[in-house]
Amino acid sequence: MGKITDNVEKLAQPIVIKEGLELVDLEYVKEGEDYFLRLYIDNEENDIGLEECEKISRLLSEELDSVDPIEKSYILEVSSPGIERPLKKIEDFDRFEGNYATLKTYAPINGEKEFTGTLLKRNDQIVRLQLKNDEIIELQHSSIASARLAVDFS
Repeated sequence: MGKITDNVEKLAQPIVIKEGLELVDLEYVKEGEDYFLRLYIDNEENDIGLEECEKISRLLSEELDSVDPIEKSYILEVSSPGIERPLKKIEDFDRFEGNYATLKTYAPINGEKEFTGTLLKRNDQIVRLQLKNDEIIELQHSSIASARLAVDFS
């Protein structure tokens, strides 16, 4: 993460935790002429609602206004991570074991950099994925560039 997102994370994390929620992801991006500060929050039931998003937005807005870590004007958005939630922490792979996911690696493995299948029980820093052809691949967590839950339409 960049300096802005690191600073905002330090402000947001205690607020989110105090409300019994999880900060899933945070991004600061420019889209067109506007800058967006986006926070994705979740709860244990994976059913985050508008009320929680509004509360975190209000509490964080107050903190951001007092500390003012971002020089440019921006739009603050707080939402759920959605059905294709990113898997960031190693513990996410435990929490969503048995779910369908897409993992992308930094470097090709057998000529492929993207793998989709069912998350299996993790072994220390090794993430295991059962592909549709029943092949099981094992990936070092550090080799995963991005991972997110996926929807299986088959």
